[in-house]
Amino acid sequence: MIIDWRNISRRYPRAVDCALALLTFAMGVIVSTVPPQSPAPPGVPDMFLVAMSAVGSAFLFLHREHPRLTTLITTMCALALALVGVQLNPLLQAPCLAALFLLALRTDRRTGRIGAFAATATLLAASLAHDLMVPWGVFTIGLISWTLLPGAVGDAVRSNREYLAAAEARATLAEHTREEEALRRVGEERMRMARELHDVVAHHIALAATQARTATYFMRHHPERAPEMLENLCDSTDEALRELRATVGLLRQHSDTDSSRDPAPGLDRFPDLLASFERAGLTVEVTTEGEKQPLSPGVDLTAYRILQEALTNVTKHAGTHSAAVHLAYTRSWVTITVADDGRPDTPASRPGRAPGYGLIGMRERAQSVGGRLQAGPGAEGGFTVTLGLPVHRAAQHPTHQEVPHP
Repeated sequence: MIIDWRNISRRYPRAVDCALALLTFAMGVIVSTVPPQSPAPPGVPDMFLVAMSAVGSAFLFLHREHPRLTTLITTMCALALALVGVQLNPLLQAPCLAALFLLALRTDRRTGRIGAFAATATLLAASLAHDLMVPWGVFTIGLISWTLLPGAVGDAVRSNREYLAAAEARATLAEHTREEEALRRVGEERMRMARELHDVVAHHIALAATQARTATYFMRHHPERAPEMLENLCDSTDEALRELRATVGLLRQHSDTDSSRDPAPGLDRFPDLLASFERAGLTVEVTTEGEKQPLSPGVDLTAYRILQEALTNVTKHAGTHSAAVHLAYTRSWVTITVADDGRPDTPASRPGRAPGYGLIGMRERAQSVGGRLQAGPGAEGGFTVTLGLPVHRAAQHPTHQEVPHP
């Protein structure tokens, strides 16, 4: 069974201090009074050794609050023995050695080293001032060794505790960092899903509303054309439901096999998107420049959604039945321009209505894949949206020639 002395010391500090003081005092009593030979020189009573041991052991109770004072008093007790000619040994120096260990344990490394070297030098000088019966070299080496050893051990224990505390702090920080990273990713995923749902719902609802108004007009003035428009309305709502199922299906668990997992739309579905707008009465002229480049999935989805949102804004706000889309490809970038000749409908031009989040969402989408978006009134009227996207996320920022200003 392993005993956790550190935990015991924290729970019962005074009991541990009392045990330490009794142990060091017992060592001093044993070496002073037990035959066959006392370390005290002639004329020095054994009770003097016992008294010094008692004083030093008693001051060990102060080591938690005053480790420096404890070291000073216990060293002076050992120094008093050396000055009267007592041959020092580890048992007589037990309070001093315990204080040096606790000094190194409870203070910094510099303080522990100063205390250990000062005590060693003081006791060595006092001991060598008398004519000892043991060889000078053996005594010197022994005194230096056992006086410096407690400080070295205390420093090692303190360093190990600091290392464990630092490791625990790093582990705690890493755990908090992982939690923060997980929360950040959850937030980003929620934002991405919110943009996706906004684009899907706004596009199809706008088309459905336009087709419904057109169907109402045809029923009043051209009844023979109303069924065709109603069929287009049904197609638009069916497409909206399919895209909503595909988008919401991403939120399901992997074990939910009944959820729709259609591939995310991209520019390959641009003709279907144009057809849906044409059924709503918007004519879109498409021009392409340069050799078409394959886009990464994220960039492809971003291009499709921004085109969808820009043309939806034309249907909702521009008051025109035509728009122009220009796609310009370079080796690393694709530039998409959506322009109309209608009236600009910006927050400044509609003070009675709250500004929407369509342009903000488009800019966020573009920035999320390393692109940029510019939107504003065109030079010849209408409204223009210019989007620059990298073919791959790692592409460098485009030059002004690659992404023209609107």
